[in-house]
Amino acid sequence: MTIAAPSVTSKRSEDGTVKYLSVGALELEAGGFLPEVVLAYESWGTLNADASNAVLIEHALTGSTHVARGDSDEEGWWEQLVGPGLTIDTERWFVVSVNIVGGCYGSTGPSSNAPDGKPWGSRFPLVTLRDSTAAEARLADALGINRWHAVIGGSMGGARALEWAVSHPSRVKNCAVISVGAYSTAEQIAYAQAQTLAIRQDPAFKGGDYYGGPAPEAGLALARRIAHITYRSAQELDFRFGRNAQGSEAPLQAPALGERGRYQVESYLDHQGRKLVQRFDANSYIAITEALMSHDVARGRGSLKEALSLTEATFFVAAVDSDRLYFPEQSRELAEALPGNVEVHTIEAPIGHDGFLTEIGQLGPRLGAAFFA
Repeated sequence: MTIAAPSVTSKRSEDGTVKYLSVGALELEAGGFLPEVVLAYESWGTLNADASNAVLIEHALTGSTHVARGDSDEEGWWEQLVGPGLTIDTERWFVVSVNIVGGCYGSTGPSSNAPDGKPWGSRFPLVTLRDSTAAEARLADALGINRWHAVIGGSMGGARALEWAVSHPSRVKNCAVISVGAYSTAEQIAYAQAQTLAIRQDPAFKGGDYYGGPAPEAGLALARRIAHITYRSAQELDFRFGRNAQGSEAPLQAPALGERGRYQVESYLDHQGRKLVQRFDANSYIAITEALMSHDVARGRGSLKEALSLTEATFFVAAVDSDRLYFPEQSRELAEALPGNVEVHTIEAPIGHDGFLTEIGQLGPRLGAAFFA
């Protein structure tokens, strides 16, 4: 296969601004083919002369590349960890974050135009995390980065970081895998399937070819509701909402079935659904959810220990103690299978899985001592 020479274009060159890289054609693990892949990415800081200060941060499922503010005023999703004077000091480290293949924040995905000038839609092929890693390796080549000082991510981002360390062992010096295991379990696949089916059963979905008409907003919002329940702990939902009604919408005072009011927790989930619909593409949600369903770092590589024996990185593994989507036991299983004696660090947060975002500051000193001293 002939690979087109990568080229880089950007809106601006400042920190925290989206840039675009064409990495050419990509043959996919599941047998599909994309004739051209463009990756959207952001960067902060300056790459040093020997390119030894590069750090790759991988976003989670519906996350974007905007990890930190940089030169913009828009808040990033890991503000506690990345920025001037912080654990990953952008005055010292060159930080990169890439939108996953299949996403909708600038990288090639279902809403991108195919060679015929029409959106890929239903024709977009199945993409795995390994495919995205292969594309990101070409981005690293174009930036002159032979080896990342560290690759770091939480949730799906942690799965992507782990895949980097196994697929390209000589190119990852340090790897942080936060709030995710070595593979997606049957339960995680089950939750994911319910979400993708919610979208596919929306009449507006039209098999994935809805561009130019109404988007399947109801299905996407329902998918987000299902997901968000797994992102938050039962303790947190009970503490915040209990059985309280939403304002004057007393559920037990409704006049007829289907006309009742809402509990506060229902209103909260409705809000989460509306927020995602305003910023995300339904096809991309399916594409990257199914990429995460495929997550299995040992696939085709023998046992888990055999697969992880390929790595050369120093590992930092962490879990949220109240996580009910990626249970801490999965992080312990991963740590035990990794070469050497790898500790599992704990984020103490009653919130649940989303603690890897809201409470990432807890890991700052330990992650700093491990990788950024």
